[in-house]
Amino acid sequence: MAKASGSSTKLSKKAYDSKVSRVRQDLINLQIDLQESRTKIVLILAGVEGAGRGAALNTLMGWLDPRNVETIAVDEPSNEESERPFMWRYWRSLPSSGRIGIFVDSWYTQTLREETDSRKELNKLDDELHRIRHFERLLADSDTLVIKLWFHLSKDDQGQRLEQLRGDRSTAWRVTDHQVRAHKAYQRLSRTAEHILAETDRPGARWDTIESLEPKLRNLAFAQTLLRRFRAHHRRISKRNQSGPVKPSRIVALRPDGRQRLLELPLDHTLTSRAYENKREKWLGRLNRAIRQAHEAKRTVVFVFEGQDAAGKGGAIRRLTSAVDARNYRIIPVAKPTDEEKKHHYLWRFWRQLPRDGRVVIFDRSWYGRVLVERIEGFCYPHEWRRSFAEINDFEEQLHDHGSIVIKYWLQISKDVQLERFRSRETTPYKQHKINDEDWRNRKQWSAYETAVGDMLALTDTAHAPWSLIPANNKRYARLEVLRHAAKRISAALQE
Repeated sequence: MAKASGSSTKLSKKAYDSKVSRVRQDLINLQIDLQESRTKIVLILAGVEGAGRGAALNTLMGWLDPRNVETIAVDEPSNEESERPFMWRYWRSLPSSGRIGIFVDSWYTQTLREETDSRKELNKLDDELHRIRHFERLLADSDTLVIKLWFHLSKDDQGQRLEQLRGDRSTAWRVTDHQVRAHKAYQRLSRTAEHILAETDRPGARWDTIESLEPKLRNLAFAQTLLRRFRAHHRRISKRNQSGPVKPSRIVALRPDGRQRLLELPLDHTLTSRAYENKREKWLGRLNRAIRQAHEAKRTVVFVFEGQDAAGKGGAIRRLTSAVDARNYRIIPVAKPTDEEKKHHYLWRFWRQLPRDGRVVIFDRSWYGRVLVERIEGFCYPHEWRRSFAEINDFEEQLHDHGSIVIKYWLQISKDVQLERFRSRETTPYKQHKINDEDWRNRKQWSAYETAVGDMLALTDTAHAPWSLIPANNKRYARLEVLRHAAKRISAALQE
């Protein structure tokens, strides 16, 4: 943790005004540089009750251009927020590139108010801190500058400040019951805070301490810390990003066993139309019952459909949704990210689409584009797609921990069958919208996609979100297999 900025010495108004003039110009220059970069700033304010975080923030906002700053104050979770994974409310509040997001309350708010008197409580807290560390690492890895400030006051100084405020009618309202309780529990809360700060002070998300006894010095230290951290970050990112990512000349497997699993999948299954129709209603009925039970249990079902072009994802999804009440599901067709989405972490657009408890969401392509098309086409740096396997696993683990049932399908067809379907699409008027030049271009990279898919299967096949490989040369077989597997998977998850 960085040493405390500011001191207990006094600063004259003249000296303060002189320093403020320079700081304000530097802050405006910071915002100009920020808008020209891929960077965004997440600023987290925490600290001792009564240390003046609110006053310091108000001062800083008066020095900044407010058009590119967002302040986020998080209260108790609403019903909408409680019915989604815990981090959802923070993901949707993250600033886009070129902006500053200031969290007055953050993912630390509740943990910092806990008094950990027992080892059991401390172990539970450590589980929360593990999740926080991962989230902040993910932000830092995506060129987000994470600045965490701890506003410090000693217990005596805190007590004097509260008494001062209560002694004046015009400011007495500022002293809350929570602040009074916090002062009485100062030592216990300090022990918790020291543990939290030590466990979450990591590269890319360091804590800086702001001494808060003298307001003028506190305000200057606040702004100067922001400037210092941004300048160091900006130099580092500018040097690294002098050249953009390039398309790799060859895709090399990270896990050859994954591709082998794909190649060994038998694709010669057949199913007659009569056999399909006889079994379809049975599995539609079972799937309908399973999804209704999940809805009653407030369990969200997240379907992920991936596969080669023309593998039949759309047809399988249409059959799947025929078993679901139209009011309780959404299909999310995933295309190229929009300009707005490009200004955020690649998972941001998927976090935003997560439904409330008890609903069904179907992703027609998904976050796996990061390790497939973006890897193959060179749309991101190698170090970015490599770390995405762990980021995706953690994302799906958070869904699972919240109670969501994650079901992932890879629909596999042979190269010959794909060619037949491409030609059929070109010659059938009502299918021509399904084929374009990009499909033919992707086909030329069949081997590269096999390698990337193999790595994806090997590195993201987890107990909480396993992959199901669906042989899809025969469309009827593939559709029935999706229905059968979905019904069984949901039913089994509800019994766990």
